[in-house]
Amino acid sequence: MTEEKVILVNEKDEQIGLMPKMEAHEKALLHRAFSVFILNSKNEIMLQQRAAQKYHSPLLWTNTTCSHQREGETNLQAGNRRLMEEMGIKAELKELFSFIYKAPFDNGLTEHEFDHVMIGYYNDEPNINKEEAESWKWMGIGAVKDDMKINPDIYTAWFKIIFDEFYHYLEEHKSPLCNEGGTPIQ
Repeated sequence: MTEEKVILVNEKDEQIGLMPKMEAHEKALLHRAFSVFILNSKNEIMLQQRAAQKYHSPLLWTNTTCSHQREGETNLQAGNRRLMEEMGIKAELKELFSFIYKAPFDNGLTEHEFDHVMIGYYNDEPNINKEEAESWKWMGIGAVKDDMKINPDIYTAWFKIIFDEFYHYLEEHKSPLCNEGGTPIQ
């Protein structure tokens, strides 16, 4: 099986090449990625616990799904593909924002991503792929924020960064997910 390639980009998200995924992570090169937040009607986020056999961050909690776009694939196509592959669900996704982050891991790999953050809604149980996800749960936005302060070691490095950006996006845009004071709902 050929190793999946990531799309190398510049700081304007313009494609500058392709590279095998592991090599890009070893060299900490900027590449295109996406992160999906699935919420239910109670404004709880579907969190995924990464599978035990993952090559980095096994058994840590993270957003519903995240991965890398394939060449020729739109952000929304990639998000929907991976949502089905990992969680076994379909949801209408909407892209909220994008930003660049860098997160090194203990194993020498680094995520350096131009990340496209998307949101979607779903109210049923997922049908998780056990090769990708160990478990899942619904958790309120405020509860996630509070738990990250108390238990930071149970969350992936990138989720802590992405969640912070997501939380501030909701505040700044006076999202319906926020109370009258602009704070994301617990």
